[in-house]
Amino acid sequence: MSAVIAAAPRAAHSPRKLARTAGFFYLIVSAFTIFAGLVNTRIVQSGDAAATADNIRDSAGLFRLGFTAELVGATAFLLTGMTLYLLLKHVNQVAAAAMVTVVAVSVAMQSLSLLNQHAALKIATGRVDTGAFGEAGSDQLTLLFAGLQGDGYLISQTYFGLWLLPLGYLVVKSGYFPKVLGVLLLIGCCGHLVDVFARFLAPDLGAAISLFALTPAAVAELSFVVWLLVKAVRVPAGA
Repeated sequence: MSAVIAAAPRAAHSPRKLARTAGFFYLIVSAFTIFAGLVNTRIVQSGDAAATADNIRDSAGLFRLGFTAELVGATAFLLTGMTLYLLLKHVNQVAAAAMVTVVAVSVAMQSLSLLNQHAALKIATGRVDTGAFGEAGSDQLTLLFAGLQGDGYLISQTYFGLWLLPLGYLVVKSGYFPKVLGVLLLIGCCGHLVDVFARFLAPDLGAAISLFALTPAAVAELSFVVWLLVKAVRVPAGA
């Protein structure tokens, strides 16, 4: 009986179970964050304050759902980082700690930027008295806060990219995964950073190359999620 009890914690933290748990959380991140992004793209009309405010008023429930989805995605991202830390800390504890630290920073920034989205919702739906600004001024405030949320997310994307640097290194060194997955993650890190800095330094150019820059990251992260869920990790038989 004592042997069974002693084995239980090891089984709960077996590499295969940790890998699939991380894959499950990572899948939630992808699904909920993509949904939130699609909602914001549909509702927030860049440069058109009146249309944005009208869209938020007409689709307030959907806007709230997008807000909640992004918050759930951010929470799942933190859980993903924590689970991968448990899986990979034996490879290099410093790199694993750096990985989960960067994830925590990105989640904090992303969550804080959601305050701007909530402010836009409150202004557009009349839950804040903006009578002194008039209708046009109120719409401009709505667009301002909705835009600040997007800018905050873009700043957070810096860390969405940087966490792939230690993760890619750990994937390459662990022996749990094909090394090509780690290389793809490292390339994905570069793609995220190119997208962020291009969109801030040269907005028109950044918008034009954004899809090209983010494609390697999307391929890398999707491949990693699929591997975690389907293959888990390479471990000796019986481990």
